[in-house]
Amino acid sequence: MSQSGEKVKFSDSAGYVGFANLPNQVHRKSVKKGFEFTLMVVGESGLGKSTLINSLFLTDLYPERYIPGAAEKIERTVQIEASTVEIEERGVKLRLTVVDTPGYGDAINSQDCFKTIIHYIDNQFERYLHDESGLNRRHIVDNRVHCCFYFISPFGHGLKPLDVEFMKALHGKVNIVPVIAKADTLTLKERERLKRRVLDEISEHGIRIYQLPDADSDEDEEFKEQTRVLKASIPFAVIGSNQLIEVKGKKIRGRLYPWGVVEVENPEHNDFLKLRTMLVTHMQDLQEVTQDLHYENFRSERLKRTGKPVEEEVVDKDRILQQKEAELRRMQEMIAHMQAQMRLKPGDE
Repeated sequence: MSQSGEKVKFSDSAGYVGFANLPNQVHRKSVKKGFEFTLMVVGESGLGKSTLINSLFLTDLYPERYIPGAAEKIERTVQIEASTVEIEERGVKLRLTVVDTPGYGDAINSQDCFKTIIHYIDNQFERYLHDESGLNRRHIVDNRVHCCFYFISPFGHGLKPLDVEFMKALHGKVNIVPVIAKADTLTLKERERLKRRVLDEISEHGIRIYQLPDADSDEDEEFKEQTRVLKASIPFAVIGSNQLIEVKGKKIRGRLYPWGVVEVENPEHNDFLKLRTMLVTHMQDLQEVTQDLHYENFRSERLKRTGKPVEEEVVDKDRILQQKEAELRRMQEMIAHMQAQMRLKPGDE
């Protein structure tokens, strides 16, 4: 009997314990906590990176962006600009951080332009390792880069030497998703030819891009087909646009040309919807690969260099804290003893 006089109902079904409800509990807890995701975009200026990101998440991450002139770009160095936005959809909160890299590939000598990017990714790993090794690990903010969209120019005949060097330098630190930018500048045949060329060169140079996991055997046929189509679409040839155009009485996001309209969200025109579907449906897998593969590799290398496991560092911190507390107690006892002596009169001794 409860205090209100109502009976509390418990399940008494034979053979039913109730732990089948655990996924619902995890779901409720995750929704309440919200999700964190960090996406890095890398590519030469003018490939439509900012437009694509705004199109993907239906937001404006770069409202007052300064675009340098050609003379400034010659001597420009790579910068790191992180923009964070809170997105909520049907009660689910996502803390999205987009890391942009203006200046990449713009200078005449771009030999070392990706070292700044590597340094940033390593710094996020280092910060997470430090927080994870600390005494208070309840509220760790995960700023590790979970995915990197690498934009490939549609005007070449495949990968440039800089593209190859960048992906080889970073494929062990982040999940790389190759993206062919401005796909509306290519015919369908040119697009397919460029896709095959890019994949052949990625394989030839031993570059490891993000591989979508195979669908489980117990998944429905629709999800299996979706996974197959997404895998076959890599590298994604995309178009971005922030403009709304009216076509047949319906407003769509697209680009208007003298010969017609290119629709951003039309799968027959480009791979924008496929890229967004891949990112949304595999966001958890991108985070798990970052945690289990890239971060663990960094962590093991880092601990090899220091020669001291993280657990020992935590024990050392605890020992130092205990020593300081003991020293503080001794000083307090000493002060109390001195005060007691001062209170004693000369005739009391």
